[in-house]
Amino acid sequence: MTLSNPIEPPPEPGLARRLGAFTGVMVVLGIVIGTGLYRVPALVATDVRSTSEFYLIWVIGGAIALCGALSVAELAAMYPRAGGLYVYIREAFGKPMAFLFGWMWLLTDPISWAAQSLIFSEYLATFVPLDPWEQHVASVILIGIVASVQIRSVGMGAFVQNFFGTIKLVTLCILGLMLWFWIHPAAGVVRMPHPVGQAASGGFILALLAVLWAYDGWENLTALSGEVRRPERNLPLALITGTLLVLLLYLVINGGYLRVLSLPGVASHPSVAVAALGSIGGSVASIMVALLVMISVLGSLNGSVMSDPRVFYAMAEDGLFFRRVGRAHARYHTPWVAIIMDAVLAMIFVSLRDFADLASAYVLGIWPFLMLAVAGLFWLRHKRPDQSRPYRAWGYPVVPAVFLLASFLVLVGAAWQKPGDVVLSLGLTLLGIPVYYVWRKAHAPQEPHSIRP
Repeated sequence: MTLSNPIEPPPEPGLARRLGAFTGVMVVLGIVIGTGLYRVPALVATDVRSTSEFYLIWVIGGAIALCGALSVAELAAMYPRAGGLYVYIREAFGKPMAFLFGWMWLLTDPISWAAQSLIFSEYLATFVPLDPWEQHVASVILIGIVASVQIRSVGMGAFVQNFFGTIKLVTLCILGLMLWFWIHPAAGVVRMPHPVGQAASGGFILALLAVLWAYDGWENLTALSGEVRRPERNLPLALITGTLLVLLLYLVINGGYLRVLSLPGVASHPSVAVAALGSIGGSVASIMVALLVMISVLGSLNGSVMSDPRVFYAMAEDGLFFRRVGRAHARYHTPWVAIIMDAVLAMIFVSLRDFADLASAYVLGIWPFLMLAVAGLFWLRHKRPDQSRPYRAWGYPVVPAVFLLASFLVLVGAAWQKPGDVVLSLGLTLLGIPVYYVWRKAHAPQEPHSIRP
């Protein structure tokens, strides 16, 4: 890994470079560790055959994410502009392919916000009685509040992210210590026979797909590249440090789950954290886990709302989206129109889908474009060998190649196990091709009419 210290690039028009490395780490940590730590372990335990496979799944998923972060960090330092993956794909493969990413982002990004807000409302019902309809209303209100904070100021949004990220980090460390050193294996835990119906290669792939969803989100930081100070240093540092922290926390806490419950116990308890903390009292455990999940979701949702709309902001600046979406607020210096648009779409999705459908659609939609961005690293090394690279990817070309190969195998496995979902995701992506050409035709510069004498 090599770093240099070039002159800091200017900020995006209307935006300001106010974010440091610590906020970058908190964005990665906050977005990635949302609900996956509390829901995914049971799914993984159901689909694997042994404790070693359970650990291996989390290690493989973390290694894939880390390889991706190490690779994308070079692109982030090369192009420290708002939009992140959109910019990298555009620079490597052109505007049509970048538009396809933006199209899929438009369909999947609000889904992520909606899924997170629904989980928050589910656990809010632990403290305030809410029926399903009221939970959906609470989700809409939460999205509106977080979006308003991000419109008001990127500095305020960063403060909220740092605050909840720090609380999340501390509480997860406490949870890990409790699972390993205070809570003993509970004799009262119902240890159902381990389901083995899918515990074969197909089950391993499904488990890995779930783990990749739990690790997903580190790339969202790159969308904020236009507002990060010293991006050539802080972007690679935040991406790599944040991803390593996530990997460490996932291994420690999932190991604690296994220690307390055993593999069959984890598989038989969808609310695995509640079951693991059960020895300190059922109601107390439920309250503690509800607070943990709500803090995690707030950090994840705030980070998503903070970063994701920058993709549409960048598209609008390129003329590939409505120009108004590319406007920054004159006073607050935030892409307020893009944030409002994203929030409204998320509120609509809240009313239409449940959490499981939303999460699956998000992963299958966005992961191929992560692969495309990393593939762009190879192409840009060949196409633009003399371009300044303040950070050069550690382990190149092996590390990005490992990311591409592993991701490809997982997606092939997903296509084998869930062909309907993959076909739907692919179809929605390809639908963006005619949309692109219709858009270009509708917004092409008009030739001036000749004036006849």
